[in-house]
Amino acid sequence: MNFDISHLLEQWDYQPGQVVVRRFIGRDGIEKIQLRVDLGLLQMNAHGRPDGKRPFGHPTLFDYFVQKLGKHVAQHGGSQEGFCLKSEDCAKLQLEALQFHHRYICLLQLEDYAAVVRDTTRNLKLFDFVEKHAESEELAWSLQQFRPQVLMIHARATATQKLQAEDFAMTTREIEAAIETLREFYLNHSRADLIEQSPEIQSLQNWLEEVKSKRPLTKREQLEIDLHDAVKREDYEKAALVRDALRNLKSSK
Repeated sequence: MNFDISHLLEQWDYQPGQVVVRRFIGRDGIEKIQLRVDLGLLQMNAHGRPDGKRPFGHPTLFDYFVQKLGKHVAQHGGSQEGFCLKSEDCAKLQLEALQFHHRYICLLQLEDYAAVVRDTTRNLKLFDFVEKHAESEELAWSLQQFRPQVLMIHARATATQKLQAEDFAMTTREIEAAIETLREFYLNHSRADLIEQSPEIQSLQNWLEEVKSKRPLTKREQLEIDLHDAVKREDYEKAALVRDALRNLKSSK
């Protein structure tokens, strides 16, 4: 068996600073994603756990621990007390979360926003699970520290879907909600000092301004501009017509 992949790398250049990715169907009939990195490439399944493994017979390690919690609750009269994730458990869950991170970065580049939402939502649920059940706050933070980045990417995907549908109002609301969620995250973890420094918040704020600048004017906004221009030109006949149009617009609501 020839293990050398040089011929693949020679045909596919690495581009520093860019996410170079492709999607294809493997010989096993399963959809794959490849990410070109400086020393080679990463290959992952497009669905399910990225490495294709089934830990303890479950779709993911996260699913395994969720079921383990369910069994614990059933055996302890409906109580979650006594169930905890140890250091080794959290480390393994973090590695699994990293697999999904690699994939949703690729999916974002591939503009598969629904799949990005699927994978980021999954990781956010994992973070919640670890925060609730880790045996120490330090272990919980080992995953929670990545929440801002995941929230930003999740917001990018959800808001872009609205933007593609030309729903500018929902787009801005999605971005504004994500910014507020990020601020709450820092406040809840006593890190208000990081709010102004957060690259995720800054990125979303910049995008929000860009979206607002490109948003088409509503009929009301356009009429208000027309009224201002008509008055400025002393075209009072046009101004009267625009005022009537504005009144009709208000009365129709």
